[in-house]
Amino acid sequence: MADVFRVSEDVRAALDAGRPVVALETTAIAHGFPHPRSLEVAAGLDRAVREGGALPAFIGVVAGTLTVGLAQREVERLASQPDAMKVSRRDLAFAASTGQDGATTVAATMIAAARAGIAVFATGGIGGVHRGVEQTLDVSADLEELGRTPVAVVCAGAKSILDLPRTMEYLETRGVPVVGYRTGVLPAFYVRESGIAVPHRVDDAAAAARLVAAQRALGLGAGIVFANPLPEAAALDPERIEAAIADALGDAGRAGIGGKELTPFLLDRIAEITGGESLAANAALLEGNAAVAAGIAVALAACRR
Repeated sequence: MADVFRVSEDVRAALDAGRPVVALETTAIAHGFPHPRSLEVAAGLDRAVREGGALPAFIGVVAGTLTVGLAQREVERLASQPDAMKVSRRDLAFAASTGQDGATTVAATMIAAARAGIAVFATGGIGGVHRGVEQTLDVSADLEELGRTPVAVVCAGAKSILDLPRTMEYLETRGVPVVGYRTGVLPAFYVRESGIAVPHRVDDAAAAARLVAAQRALGLGAGIVFANPLPEAAALDPERIEAAIADALGDAGRAGIGGKELTPFLLDRIAEITGGESLAANAALLEGNAAVAAGIAVALAACRR
């Protein structure tokens, strides 16, 4: 099964030459937006990374092959499949052995990025400890991956639907630095501030790159979370989004939805409740994170030179 992992020629050439590359996941595209808006979001991410001076590398599973640097037709293939398999660490081997298409989560994207040699990854919001964890034990595999895979993840904090204080405690236990990017407060996906202080802060890409380089030089093994608030113009009202989350959680409970199906269900319901405003916020924060990740990747390439 030599064809279960592939790095595209342009990504491999950039990495070999020491040029900056930013990894991008595909779950945010395939499961986060309806088609054809998913294609518009993917194009926006590609543009944001390129304008920032780095090469975008979408990651996904195509016919069983975990691919770093999807071709445009492959991005379109996944973006047009809302029923594409949602692939986390536990699902990678199954997707490979059965030849399926799959959109990679934060965890699976980190695995592929690390194997390819990509140090910086942009996403929307990481997974975390779900509300009601006392009954469900629902903790995202993203947190475990962050604790063992040395990839810097630029995100708008953790998704608002989660238990954010417990998510922060879990990350601390796993030794994952949570670093505010130009902020001292953890953003909460759709809103700029959660009210939870972050332990560290950097104010530019060069400082972020030095932190990534130091983390790797020390051999600490974990990833880094760079928490970047979404643009102020796109942020939603905290009380309104909390009410929408409560309604969506109630709907999920009544429908018996849990596990890896829970997050897509909640995001879809919140989009319905907010009349699509949450989708606009999601698109804006994804592009903002991609731009920041590109800056960090460029600065890190300069550090290495």
